[in-house]
Amino acid sequence: MEKKVVRERSSAVRNQILKILSEKKEALAHKDFQAILKDSCDRVTIYRALDRLHEEGKIHKITGIEGVVQYALCKQCMDKHRHDHIHFNCVKCQKVSCVENSEPTIHLPKEYQVQEIQCIVTGICPDCK
Repeated sequence: MEKKVVRERSSAVRNQILKILSEKKEALAHKDFQAILKDSCDRVTIYRALDRLHEEGKIHKITGIEGVVQYALCKQCMDKHRHDHIHFNCVKCQKVSCVENSEPTIHLPKEYQVQEIQCIVTGICPDCK
């Protein structure tokens, strides 16, 4: 007999995703959420929940050096949703983490209007050092 996938309400999945991100304290890809949530919801529900959380300003997207989109919890978005801090990608453990209170300085000609900054620094994280 084929195992039936139990579907949860999207708000429950969103709450689970927020809990996972607060516990892990690192950026996670869709496949990571799918592995953790297992059969409690399907992959499309996870995609929708991630998109909704991003639209609500509760999480932000990081496109890693391999092109994989990862998601991290928004911690410093009080009155304005912004993510112009540095993301650190460890070459040993492959974890991507937000480096809070760090802001890259970018000087563009005044005719350019910045909408988003994604800054990824690679190296070895404190856990792997």
